[in-house]
Amino acid sequence: MQIILCESAAQVGQRAADIIEARVRQGSAVLGLATGGSPSSTYAELIRRHREEGLGFGDVTVFTLDEYAGLAAGHPQSYHSTIRREFVDHVDVTPARLHTPRGDATDPVAEAARYDAAIAAAGGIDVQLLGLGANGHIGFNEPTSSLTSRTRVKTLAGATRAANARFFEDDGEEVPKLCLTQGLGTIGESHQAVLVALGSVKAHAVKAMVEGPLSAFCPGSVLQLHPRAVVVLDPEAASKLTMLDYYREAQALADGLA
Repeated sequence: MQIILCESAAQVGQRAADIIEARVRQGSAVLGLATGGSPSSTYAELIRRHREEGLGFGDVTVFTLDEYAGLAAGHPQSYHSTIRREFVDHVDVTPARLHTPRGDATDPVAEAARYDAAIAAAGGIDVQLLGLGANGHIGFNEPTSSLTSRTRVKTLAGATRAANARFFEDDGEEVPKLCLTQGLGTIGESHQAVLVALGSVKAHAVKAMVEGPLSAFCPGSVLQLHPRAVVVLDPEAASKLTMLDYYREAQALADGLA
């Protein structure tokens, strides 16, 4: 696991965008994209590079990490709508190449299996962008999720629903209790995983993910097994790590060899 320590949220976005851009410029890339606050600076930087530096996404296929069960793609709080607002509609991704689980599928179990198979049929995810929940979840893989799990239907933890409630308040709706999410095994098969974390609220989860034991209680710790996992942190998110000096030395060496 490579740790990249940044000075600000903007720099986190820049470093994560560097990794995504490098793969996109190789052509015909498959990106796995997360929603939420953590990736916002990454998307802002990629949009800037598209507008100002000609970074094109015409050969990119996108698979989102997850979706709320019961929400149609056009619902304003669906992750299909969210990823369009936050990123896809601001660049030149071909609409037909944007894939999200169908939250309103009549058979969500079959839909989860279909989605997992679609990722495999596309050749797998080249770069999977991830955020980290305060309870250590990645995607909607809540604590105690199987480390080998596939895309499936999951029950959302109360803490996760509470954290996301602000997005539903204007519509007077409750956060759905179920979701469809890429599993930890599916995420682990990505060719490269890039996790971004911001703020002190994520510090304990970051420490558990990076320096704690491999444990289903901290789903993000599965990235310890990933051969090409990169964790990009701002100072607050990194504040509980005990080996900061080592990570800085390793980062300086890696940057010097780049």
